[in-house]
Amino acid sequence: MRMLRWFCGHTRRDRVRNEVIRDRVGVAPIEEKLTQHRLRWFGHVQRRPPEAPVRNGVLERVDNIKRGRGRPKLTSDESVKRDLKDWNISKEIALDMSA
Repeated sequence: MRMLRWFCGHTRRDRVRNEVIRDRVGVAPIEEKLTQHRLRWFGHVQRRPPEAPVRNGVLERVDNIKRGRGRPKLTSDESVKRDLKDWNISKEIALDMSA
């Protein structure tokens, strides 16, 4: 946002809202970009052959570690499922590179 403000010629003291600056420059919200990147990575991993370390579970976390108290951490699987549900995308569409 600092760079976008500088690009538009505004400072924080001007009290121009972030949404106004993003609209003026034509930049998407950061949450949307993170979701797109997560889904792109999910499609990349799913297209890998089943014997690849990413696919066969070598890089997954170990389940027998005792977790701390409180709210459990959000896993990448849960965030991808939430993104697919929020954007109404099926897994097959996420696997298609052209889509």
